[in-house]
Amino acid sequence: MNTANKPIKNIIAPFSGKIVDLSKVPDPVFSEKLTGDGIAILATGTEVLAPCDGRITLFFETKHAFAITTEAGVQILVHLGLDTVILNGEGITALHKTGDIVKVGTPILQFDRSFLQKKKINLISPVLIVNYETVHDMHSNLVGTCVEAGFDTVLQYAI
Repeated sequence: MNTANKPIKNIIAPFSGKIVDLSKVPDPVFSEKLTGDGIAILATGTEVLAPCDGRITLFFETKHAFAITTEAGVQILVHLGLDTVILNGEGITALHKTGDIVKVGTPILQFDRSFLQKKKINLISPVLIVNYETVHDMHSNLVGTCVEAGFDTVLQYAI
């Protein structure tokens, strides 16, 4: 499909940290793209930001992950670390809830980094387009580079 005339959409880093190729994430749910396609970020800091404008359409009770759906219907899943679900929300504070409309860069979660590290949580954090079959030319050329939350584009795609 020719996407030359289609507008390019950006997904902004929800975490600061180093970009990791999704295939290198040590969890087959993510590395085999069972929940979506995208990248992962070895997160630093203590905050998770909205990667795009949209509505929060999914917010796990355990606060370890949320999804934002754009006006065009693209659903972006942000997952804080690996195995964070086992914490049952401990060490993570939700700043929003399902149904909230947010702008790119809006703080969505805060987390206690030292607590997660004490619990041996791997902070590789997937950022996925769940319904990736609805987008075209999705790419990221940043594997191995460091990005700043709220500023750097980590994924681009066309609708």
